[in-house]
Amino acid sequence: MKISKVVISLAGAIAVLTAAGYYYVFILGAPQLDRPQEEANTGLNFQLESFNSQAMGKVRNYGVILPPGYNKNLQKRYPVIFLLHGGHDDARAYVDKYALLNILHELYQSKQLPPSILITPDGNDNRGSSPLYDPDYFDGPNGKVGTWIGSELVNVVRSHYRTLDNPQFWAIGGVSSGGWGALNIGLRHLNNFNIFFSHSGYFTDKSGPQNSPQQIVQQLSIQDRKRLRVYLDAGINDTNLLASTKAFNETLNKLGVAHVFYAFPGGHGLSGADVGWNYFHKHLKDSLSYVGKQFSNSKLKI
Repeated sequence: MKISKVVISLAGAIAVLTAAGYYYVFILGAPQLDRPQEEANTGLNFQLESFNSQAMGKVRNYGVILPPGYNKNLQKRYPVIFLLHGGHDDARAYVDKYALLNILHELYQSKQLPPSILITPDGNDNRGSSPLYDPDYFDGPNGKVGTWIGSELVNVVRSHYRTLDNPQFWAIGGVSSGGWGALNIGLRHLNNFNIFFSHSGYFTDKSGPQNSPQQIVQQLSIQDRKRLRVYLDAGINDTNLLASTKAFNETLNKLGVAHVFYAFPGGHGLSGADVGWNYFHKHLKDSLSYVGKQFSNSKLKI
């Protein structure tokens, strides 16, 4: 009798823990309790926009953060940065999780990044967002995500905002699977993007070599490789992602592609100063500073 009560109690406890875990991961999205702190007075605003995407066959969302003074000098045009989210995220992730507005404010104040138009696409495919799989950042059975981000959304941004058109002033990057997506999409659209960055991403995809930047970059012409500027980092705790990033770094070295690579403490996870959302918050400052340097070093004037 006593054993039965113990078994029932254990079963009940397991059921409660399972339900709590399900709610934490699948409903709340595994929020990080020690997340980066947001400042209220950055002077920057995030706006969620949408349009009817022909590529995806439905209305799609994207976030936009306009630079300081955008509505004052109506003749000025600006560089553009696309930020792709990782798995189980959406167009709001960079603001809600990684405190992007703080990062931009700091970089603008220190002049490490010239005022730019930031775009955060909802990169989820037609399966929606789930912690069980990464978004398909390519044209495949789950939707033409590559076309909608790499071409269709680019055209929408150009038509709605005062952008600089030369691809030397367009950057695309991301975190985790968004890092893979940025290179996978961007390397196919070099007439739109010339600057790339990845935080703890990967470069060989299970869908095949056609969606693996490790293979795509080797198929580019020498002239196209000369156009590339690439920032890479990976967390030391992310063993597999670090190995993939190192391999891509070695390939870029062999091809003579201009790039930088860093291995930093931490990586993916739920808590810690160098972990999870804190890792991406900290090192987005590094990648966006790199992007800013490329904008400033361009032979063309901003």
